[in-house]
Amino acid sequence: MSDADDVLGAALPLEYEEDLDPLLDRIGDASCVLIGEASHGTHEYYAWRAAITRRLIAERGFSFVAVEGDWPDCRRVGRSVTLAPGGAEDPRTALNAFERWPTWMWANDETVRFCRWLREHNAGLPPDERASFYGLDVYSLWESLRAVVDHLAEHRPEYLQTALEAYRCFEPHGEDPRSYGWNTALVPDGCTEEIMALLTRLRRPVSHGDSRDPDEELDVRQNAEIAAGAERYYRTMIGGGPESWNVRDVHMADTLDRLTDFHTHGGQTGKGVVWAHNTHVGDARATDMADAGMVNLGQLARERRGRDRVVLVGFAGGPGEVVAAPSWGDPMEVMTVPPPAHGSLEEVLARSELHRGLFVVPPERDMPRFLTGTLGHRAIGVVYDPDRDPRQYVPTRLADRYDALCWFRITSALAPLHLEAARRGELETMPTGV
Repeated sequence: MSDADDVLGAALPLEYEEDLDPLLDRIGDASCVLIGEASHGTHEYYAWRAAITRRLIAERGFSFVAVEGDWPDCRRVGRSVTLAPGGAEDPRTALNAFERWPTWMWANDETVRFCRWLREHNAGLPPDERASFYGLDVYSLWESLRAVVDHLAEHRPEYLQTALEAYRCFEPHGEDPRSYGWNTALVPDGCTEEIMALLTRLRRPVSHGDSRDPDEELDVRQNAEIAAGAERYYRTMIGGGPESWNVRDVHMADTLDRLTDFHTHGGQTGKGVVWAHNTHVGDARATDMADAGMVNLGQLARERRGRDRVVLVGFAGGPGEVVAAPSWGDPMEVMTVPPPAHGSLEEVLARSELHRGLFVVPPERDMPRFLTGTLGHRAIGVVYDPDRDPRQYVPTRLADRYDALCWFRITSALAPLHLEAARRGELETMPTGV
């Protein structure tokens, strides 16, 4: 039997939301579903990820969505979709306010449509049953520090001096993470002591039974954790290697754990959906990332929660268009994605002429070789050069990296809400080939 026959034999339809039934059956009682994307700028990935999530929230009682985005920006979206006092009446307003480059990752029509649906869904529920929207990432150090200072000044002035000492330590670097990273090469401890003093005061459980507003307590605790994580991230990023990548993904995994705990009450375990790039979602141990000493969110979720409680869903696509930038901080462009590289997973799937399909990894190990063999799997980041596309592939054992895969033979670009208002954004480390 040819690879094309194997692909067609394993593929399930993926034309309508009802076609997701086999995936929901695979998810079963899992409390954590991580849904990926093979780029940060492809319409099909965002649209179908939203479709899966709508069903998980409406039919399976999932209580939050956590995305590869900044906590402060996503908290404003969360307040809108949960109809919280002071939240934007239209989630588009909150999403359109995203300014940190690359804005298009979340300030796009596809995310607006999902968040409007979520707000409408939540409107018919009591406040403590509404599904929220959070950011998982380690960025936004200065905005998070300012949020901590503002909160403590109003609610817990006995801790304000500790927060101000941390803030003042970072002030000489002018909100430039690279400046802080380079300076810690000369002063290795940087602002670690000040940040840890702040965290020691704020690290305590946040629950719905707390006498203070639990949402505010979660917010200030998480902003302090971001300051600590970002400090470590910038300090390690300058040295290169896998450490800064690992700091970032461990931070995201820790944040996911905190959100799950926060939404666990009344005897019900918090159930969350994660939206992030395949390189964060797919288990790193099934790729060459592990050889480079990297861990990622998908791997950590499986290790911490058990494979029966976690489902990882990847995405893959053929040629088409994508929104990306030619170099870090440049304006976004709609770029042409070429046909997949020879010998890649995407080439195997494309040769079958399958327009789109869902693959759910079976429990038995007698599987076709495109699921069990090691094949390059395309990974397009926010920076992309179509002429260097053959370098954008992560060697992958599909059946070990994901529990399911969604495939689209032709892809189209996201619809961003606006051009970047400012070219600001933290440099990020990426796995080899991305």
